[in-house]
Amino acid sequence: MKILVVGDYAKITNVSRPEVMITIGFAKKGHDVTVFTRPNSEYTPMFEELGIKVIEQYPTKKVCLKTIKAIREELSCAHYDIVYALNSRTIPSAAFACIGFPAKMINYRGTTGGLYRHDPSAYLTHLHPRVDGIICVSDAVTEDVRSKVWKNKDKVVTIYKGHDLSWYQSVPGNLSEFGIPEDAFVAIAVATIRPSKGLSILIEAVSKVAHLDNFHLLLVGSGMDKDPYLSAIKNSPLAGRIHLAGYRYDAPELSAASDILIQASISGEGLPRAVMEAMGYGTPSIVTETGGSKEVVIEGINGCVVPVKDAQAIADKIEYLYNNKDLVQDMSKVCKHKIETEFTSERTVLEHIAYFDKMIS
Repeated sequence: MKILVVGDYAKITNVSRPEVMITIGFAKKGHDVTVFTRPNSEYTPMFEELGIKVIEQYPTKKVCLKTIKAIREELSCAHYDIVYALNSRTIPSAAFACIGFPAKMINYRGTTGGLYRHDPSAYLTHLHPRVDGIICVSDAVTEDVRSKVWKNKDKVVTIYKGHDLSWYQSVPGNLSEFGIPEDAFVAIAVATIRPSKGLSILIEAVSKVAHLDNFHLLLVGSGMDKDPYLSAIKNSPLAGRIHLAGYRYDAPELSAASDILIQASISGEGLPRAVMEAMGYGTPSIVTETGGSKEVVIEGINGCVVPVKDAQAIADKIEYLYNNKDLVQDMSKVCKHKIETEFTSERTVLEHIAYFDKMIS
């Protein structure tokens, strides 16, 4: 197949790695790949070494005429089978560019919620009439999108974004820099803060386990040092054992050094990257039922699943795991096994190719 991918590949980070490996996987399987991405992308040398054609053009706004023109010029030069757009910035330009060309226009969707039939902007992305299919990161996202699209509901499918254990071999972070004792039982939460992440619920939950003398919470992400969260932390009976790390590039390594990860989200989750990265390092998670987390975390097997907005349920699971450290170790082994066998990057690539084949056959 000849595949054109439109994605945001600016810097080499763990954030973009799973997505980049899908694109690289297409080339390694013998497909002819062209990538539209940002100028001066750090991935360009890697792509070109694999024979991937790189065009440094990226949308500067929702509907970017310059990008539409560049994609149409490329589609005019050769017969493309697939155009694959990966985010809300690239989808509108790619969809308009595909008008009049035979290529199948495929979108990626990574979150639940926020897509509404009554919202005009939705018709620039996933409800755009030129879109032929949508790949969703979890069943929860697929169910949400299928309830919104007008046609081709069977073309909305789930393909989990795969990982590789080889990505998770770095030395675990040093938690002593935050004043956390070496023998502490540490829970970590990694998030870009917004109301849907449930940080207030998490702070309430850990306040209920302040009697666990050796329990500490590490919060990683920007915005956690502002109200209402900062005031809630200061007023918590666990205040002295809640540590703010801010934004960190080594968040996965900090998860590796922690005993458990907590994802207290109340909405909007597709398949949380932090949960998958923690699994790669063998760190089990406590997750809420929203979104796709419950599809990869199996209650009592490789973590715990709790109801949404239930601080007491989170507190109960923290105390349960705190008092059952052997179980945490068993869960750790299962986490790595699931990444190695069920959620592999190789499987993700093969499922994409099978879906693309079906779309063009």
